[in-house]
Amino acid sequence: MTSDVAVIISITPDLALDMGYTYAGGLGVLEGDKFYGAAALGLNYYVITLLYRSGYVDYDFNEGDDPIPKPQPQPKSFLDSLRLVDTFTVKLRGEEVEVNAWEYRLGSAHAVFLEPRSPSWALRLVDRVYIESGIEEKFLKYIFLAKGAVEFIRRNVGLENVKYIDLQEAYAAMVPITLKIPGRYRLIIHTPGPWGHPSFPNKLFEEETGYRFIEDPVVLTSIGAAMAWEVIMVSSKHYDIMKKVIPQFISKARFITNGVDLNRWMDPEIRMLYEKGLLTREGLGLIKARLRNELQGLIRSYKSIDLSNNAFITAWVRRMTLYKRPHFVTRLIEEGEFNDVIFILGGKSHPMDKDGLIYMKKFRELHRKYKNVVYIHDYDVNKAKTILKGIDVLLFTPFPGWEASGTSFMKAAINGVPSISSRDGAAVELITDGVNGWLFGSDVRDLVDFANDPRGKEIDEKEYDEFKARFSQVYDMYNTDKERFYLVSLSAILSFVPRVDIKRVLREYYPDLVH
Repeated sequence: MTSDVAVIISITPDLALDMGYTYAGGLGVLEGDKFYGAAALGLNYYVITLLYRSGYVDYDFNEGDDPIPKPQPQPKSFLDSLRLVDTFTVKLRGEEVEVNAWEYRLGSAHAVFLEPRSPSWALRLVDRVYIESGIEEKFLKYIFLAKGAVEFIRRNVGLENVKYIDLQEAYAAMVPITLKIPGRYRLIIHTPGPWGHPSFPNKLFEEETGYRFIEDPVVLTSIGAAMAWEVIMVSSKHYDIMKKVIPQFISKARFITNGVDLNRWMDPEIRMLYEKGLLTREGLGLIKARLRNELQGLIRSYKSIDLSNNAFITAWVRRMTLYKRPHFVTRLIEEGEFNDVIFILGGKSHPMDKDGLIYMKKFRELHRKYKNVVYIHDYDVNKAKTILKGIDVLLFTPFPGWEASGTSFMKAAINGVPSISSRDGAAVELITDGVNGWLFGSDVRDLVDFANDPRGKEIDEKEYDEFKARFSQVYDMYNTDKERFYLVSLSAILSFVPRVDIKRVLREYYPDLVH
């Protein structure tokens, strides 16, 4: 099935395994799915990231429901699962920095976590995921990732064995500057948004690399795309939008729509019946009752809500930021027309994202005010597994044009949970309205400034009305025509599984190595 020689390298700023807190959101989870999928396929696969001793971010709430950020220390069980495989030095800020390379291995797949050990200023660089005290610290963090990854590859893999080096997002784009091997690099762009395309003063590059770039500041996406032989977007619509964002590189671009690891995300009983061709609407209904019961166990640890009364359960769960439109679900709840619906809200914000923090507070207030609302502020991979299987419908509401792909609706669909989705990301490829889920809104293919452009407000208002109408339609179907509702749920499984399987994704990334 696979080659025994060629090595695949993926370099990423974050990585979500089923243990530990070395991720912030969708990119980390996707890279985790690729890791598990590569192990199942027997690929010689190395994913290289940083070991963040204080994780990403956790939150407490004060009496006024304001979220108070705090570090997220790594569980001892996660740290104990890592094996020290190498120690070496790299030069940073003119000093020798000692590096430990820790490895979690699963079959032929290696997850490598790089950690600076001295001097003390270097330790602070990688203390937390995407959290830095300033522009220079941020720059040094990703130069450290690049130099550490290059040295690890040289010492432990051998450049002659490397077939692909995939740079996940612009943060990894400093690697080709450090290790010049043309024809091996690909840049995978995971967002159209500006937060995924950081820039740094050219004097920092000159100090650390000796290069004197013409541009000031230097945009990492441009560097990565220029030095890569291929640029990959993560959905058809994302590719279409990026044609207007990086037209100078589009001649070397294509798209590979994201997917999910079935072993990780799909209920084993649903999968077994699906693979035997025995999955029926009736059988799915029985399994859904069990999954709802498992969800009940999780919800009870946050709030006393009874899920056994056949109430319609819906969820809005994802990274908390404005373009994902948390205001759609808050408005739906506060308008008060669906008080018998159970709303599960989940997600946390980057501690510097003011809008995200506002909506964390709002979700917390709704949790306290309404009996039918529960907010899971510490939403993570393992809680996602329970929630995305046990609910009836997922709400996927990004502002059109800003979601590169999205995978939560895929994880839900393979468990018989259809989504009510805006026309964005990979949803426009995978959801057929009324057949395996529901769509609302318009398929905008421009990056409209949703916060400041008057068009953003106009699109938002119009789409909220459509969202609410679609939600009302699905709510009525669930309550009056359960058979039809479960046919949509069954269609979601049957249509999504072959198309979102991470093995399909890996086959498209590495066609010569996966057959």
